[in-house]
Amino acid sequence: MTRQYWLRWFSLHGVPRVVLRVQSRKGDTFARMMGPEGIADPHPYIETIRSQGRLVKTPLPWVTCDHALVRSVLRDDRFGVRSSARVQIPKVLQKFANRVPPPANPADPPAMLRMNPPDHTAMRKPVVSAFTPRAVKKLRDTVETVTEELLDAMPSGGSIELVESFASRVPIAIIFDILGMPREDQEKFLAWGKDMTPMLDVGISRRTYGRAMQAAQSLNDYLDRHIEKLRREPGDDILSNLVRSGDLDHYALKANASIIIGAGFETTANLIGHCVSLLLRLPEQLDRLRAEPQLWPNAVEEALRYEPPVFITARQALTDLELAGVQLPQGSMVMLSLAGANRDPAVFTDPQRFDVARPNANEHLSFSYGVHACFGASLARMEATHAVRALFERFPDMRAAAPPRLRRQLTFRGYAQVPVHLGRKVQVTPSTVA
Repeated sequence: MTRQYWLRWFSLHGVPRVVLRVQSRKGDTFARMMGPEGIADPHPYIETIRSQGRLVKTPLPWVTCDHALVRSVLRDDRFGVRSSARVQIPKVLQKFANRVPPPANPADPPAMLRMNPPDHTAMRKPVVSAFTPRAVKKLRDTVETVTEELLDAMPSGGSIELVESFASRVPIAIIFDILGMPREDQEKFLAWGKDMTPMLDVGISRRTYGRAMQAAQSLNDYLDRHIEKLRREPGDDILSNLVRSGDLDHYALKANASIIIGAGFETTANLIGHCVSLLLRLPEQLDRLRAEPQLWPNAVEEALRYEPPVFITARQALTDLELAGVQLPQGSMVMLSLAGANRDPAVFTDPQRFDVARPNANEHLSFSYGVHACFGASLARMEATHAVRALFERFPDMRAAAPPRLRRQLTFRGYAQVPVHLGRKVQVTPSTVA
């Protein structure tokens, strides 16, 4: 990468990386939660922060794990997302970071993740319109077909790594359907997505940032060619409809196609991986689902609550304001622990327990809330519910072959590997898992 890109890494990630390490050595709970210890098991740190109050000042940002407060901030128009760095850095470093505009990617404007109303509203409207309940319902046939093809290819009595062979394959196939891309290019996108998602973390290494920027550039080049092709030969897919509408310029089309790829793929793959791993670890919960299959949608909601695919997010005060009895000046950063909110004992009884029959499991905040709520939430729920249920019904004796291995990422927290012994394969009719 060029010197300018390394300067951008230093400004946006290098400085926060050093600060987090220094604060972690000093014993700061938030910094330790954001580091390797927290990635391995964040919940002890979350509970320490929770015990200190609803809104806690750390040497870095303010932090909250309180369900009501997280929900309130997410829907409060006095807060917004930062349009550039995800953490506060000196203005001189921000100037350096902005000297080199990055390739279009989900981590930078004009991607919706980094925009506030009214620009965010104008950008989001044409994309959200493509994810109506009717549009998602039409994709169900594709989900069922893809799932069955993947299960048919799995060997009876064999062993596989489930993330690579299944959890990532279902959502990437759906994303390709949405964007009108040829199936043979899926392998490229799986590799690019793996390299790009760390960009949404704080303080990533220079090597990780370099791989992410190279992947982002490769994706940019691909999308340039693909969008031009759709201008000449539009299809019946969502991206073709966005191209035809003229509501988004070329750069915005690329940035938001990147969001659909990244968020639609990574979150659903993480959700499927978490759900399978939890049920393998807790066979009594799986037995209950077999006895009461109507609980499958609720089981997915509980997996979303218990292990949210997106662990943490942030909002910045757009004006001087009061929050939970604390005066916050304009520009104050508040880190919102979605994982902490999802285990708030004020909302969820026995929150550290995974319970597929939990009556209020769907009160989680895993898909965010307010103007930045995930527009693909209903699609992710549908994909995971069908895919995980079909997997366990096709392979009823499936068991873990080795402990699952987490990715070294916090924002998008999920498994890199879930090794399983499949056991015997049972032939089922589509109606069995409908």
